Amino acid sequence: MAKVIFTPNLERYLDCPPQNVDAESVAEALAQAFEGNQRLAGYILDDQHRLRKNIAVFVDGIMIRDRLGLSDPVQPASEVHVLQALSGG
Repeated sequence: MAKVIFTPNLERYLDCPPQNVDAESVAEALAQAFEGNQRLAGYILDDQHRLRKNIAVFVDGIMIRDRLGLSDPVQPASEVHVLQALSGG
């Protein structure tokens, strides 16, 4: 099973322990990770179910390409890391 891991910074404010999921895409992995936790889902995704601008997702160390449809593939042994993107200068 793939593993969805949220940055420790998110864990300080939201209930988001690492979770094992059975998914073939980032969208499926996140949907399973958000089950029963709409507060977390609302922080990560907008009302169109797209990644918010301040969120970055990596699958096996590579930033996802499809921020709109979240169709990037997830393998059974993948690690999906969800982080807050930093901005500023």
